Amino acid sequence: MRRFSGSQVALWAVGFALTCLVLAAPAQQPTPVRMSGAIFGTSWSLVYPVEPGQPAPERVRAALLEAFSRVDVSMNHYAPSSLISRFNRSDVDDSFEVDRDFAYVLTMALQISSLTEGAYDVTLSPLSGLWGFGPDGPTRWPQEEEIATARSKIGVDVLQWNPDLRQLSKRVAGAALDFSSIAKGYGVDLGADALDELAISSYLLDVGGEQRLKGSSPRGDAWRVAIERPDQMGDRVMVAVTIDEDTGIATSGNYRNFFEHEGQVYSHLIDPRTGYPIAHDVVSVTVIHPSTAIADAWATALIVLGGDRAIAVAEAQDLAVYLIRKTDRGYEVAYTSQMARWL
Repeated sequence: MRRFSGSQVALWAVGFALTCLVLAAPAQQPTPVRMSGAIFGTSWSLVYPVEPGQPAPERVRAALLEAFSRVDVSMNHYAPSSLISRFNRSDVDDSFEVDRDFAYVLTMALQISSLTEGAYDVTLSPLSGLWGFGPDGPTRWPQEEEIATARSKIGVDVLQWNPDLRQLSKRVAGAALDFSSIAKGYGVDLGADALDELAISSYLLDVGGEQRLKGSSPRGDAWRVAIERPDQMGDRVMVAVTIDEDTGIATSGNYRNFFEHEGQVYSHLIDPRTGYPIAHDVVSVTVIHPSTAIADAWATALIVLGGDRAIAVAEAQDLAVYLIRKTDRGYEVAYTSQMARWL
């Protein structure tokens, strides 16, 4: 018997970010521009201070939606016509020339997979679908034989990838890609590029919790972002970070989307090395990086790695990481030397 806590999230919200904006513009400042909408099965929002010579908000919105659409048509496997969906339905040796956005995301993902010895894996789709976290929604508790079969369809070796020619095919029938842990962050980066081209010098752009910040807040000082306390209420601040440069921030957590089986709570995050949901005590990982896509991917990779190993890998890669564990004594925090300057 499986009981899901909360709603079954869309693919694009699997790496649900736990950060929130701390913003209170003084009354004497012009009202900042705010806009929002729906994309990738989640929501997006933008806030930026009013400055002379800025384009009309309608033009800004249109530029953002155009940037988001590049990800949607390429990497949204909930859309049957997207490139990733067509690849996932393809047969062995069917060759695809992928677009540059797809190629960049795949190459980056494979690099992080190598650096984590397979703890991060965008070929995870056969396993996530088996466990009920794919497009088809909840299913049932899988048998060991089914898990073994699904694991035979994942890993970098199931892909034939030529980055120079952007040619992709699969070596194993049933192999499929899942960019849920990186594409949303990449969409944020593309949106930020669009804002830069429009000469919006300060902004906070959020897509499903993954964020990109630049310049000054509407108060005229640095942006302040809160990392939430990882509990069911989601209304307590664990720590605040001050962002005073162009950078991205992403959080991966396992306390909002989980299920119970025979009295045991299981995360929606699956370790591709075992085929089972992660079962360690790390409940939240936040990463700050110039690229929101890279922050997004590393947040997922590190929460799968867990604990001391996650911190060790993050230190080796010079990543700014804030990690929260849930223990019998309450929450315990660890962070890397790169993160210390943001706190």
